[in-house]
Amino acid sequence: MASGSSKRRIRVGVIFGGRSGEHEVSLASAKSIMAALDPEKYEVVPLGITREGAWLLTGDPMKALTDGKVETPGAAAILTDPSQRGLVAFRADRPGDLARAEGESPIDVVFPVLHGTYGEDGTIQGLLEMANVPYVGAGVLGSAVSMDKAVMKTLLRAHGLPVLDWISFTVREWRRRREQIALDVEVKLGYPCFVKPANLGSSVGITKAHDESELGPAVELAAGYDAKVVVEEAAVDCREIECSVLGNDDPEASLPGEVVPDREWYDYDSKYSNSQTQLLIPAPLSPEATAEVRRQAIEAFKACECSGMARVDFFVSRDESRVLVNELNTIPGFTSISMYPKLWEATGVSYRALVDRLIQLAIERHEQRSALRVDRG
Repeated sequence: MASGSSKRRIRVGVIFGGRSGEHEVSLASAKSIMAALDPEKYEVVPLGITREGAWLLTGDPMKALTDGKVETPGAAAILTDPSQRGLVAFRADRPGDLARAEGESPIDVVFPVLHGTYGEDGTIQGLLEMANVPYVGAGVLGSAVSMDKAVMKTLLRAHGLPVLDWISFTVREWRRRREQIALDVEVKLGYPCFVKPANLGSSVGITKAHDESELGPAVELAAGYDAKVVVEEAAVDCREIECSVLGNDDPEASLPGEVVPDREWYDYDSKYSNSQTQLLIPAPLSPEATAEVRRQAIEAFKACECSGMARVDFFVSRDESRVLVNELNTIPGFTSISMYPKLWEATGVSYRALVDRLIQLAIERHEQRSALRVDRG
């Protein structure tokens, strides 16, 4: 492991792309992160993953994924053998074959920038744990819990944090008892309500259903992205507030910011297209409401067993009498204009310093876990 005092630069594997509806968002975030890494301190090793799941190590993975021109990907992998500690590129001796490693590329720490499925849900984290490679962000449990909106809400409520009411069901349950579920939505939640894939982000697959006629199509859309669907009551007369959290055992919360969408709700286009959505940083809240948002952000971070980073999203009533946790994002958008880094910038931490701190937190967490015993003694 390279240390901060070593002459050798720390080799940072930045993983981006992936099999997710948030593929494009991942590319934009990774570009910003790689540009911010101090070249005197870090050596960047880009690792792209195609929409089909092929890993790209050689050439220019970012350009290949951005241009959509991945002709013959050179196979690469992170081996689960801890003695390898890094990426392995393979060569093909015959068409369709993969022979022994063509070359190994030791990695000191991985920065996964995989928003959504197969990146933010604990899967890549599990691979990195098996490989014994330090990585930025939440571990397997924190990632999986925070990704599943139903499990996350259950856990937050168990810790005494206020959340909106919801119901969840599998796609199979929807097929079997659609009428009963529709009745439950009307009685328990009412309209309008939001219909979401349980495991996804960036507002992909989410619909605001205004009545029962819109519920069915909304569920079908969400079911195209996940086998479990969450239907959530709408936050009436509330403001959308976001807060960034940074740290491991002693996390800190940034100043909160407010999102003012340019349409009925903060959908994918409102987030990433050329919209008129406003980001108010810091959020124009009273000192008391600001303190409560920051307090709940840290409590939510701890409740979901997060580490490294997370953006915690809230609904705050117009009169500030209610502060409700909406969700946690353990790999939030990370472009130079994304809320997570912008909130820390407003709090006094620059983008470059933030990326540097996240890598140090990853190394610290790995060193702490490596000190644990794995034998019976």
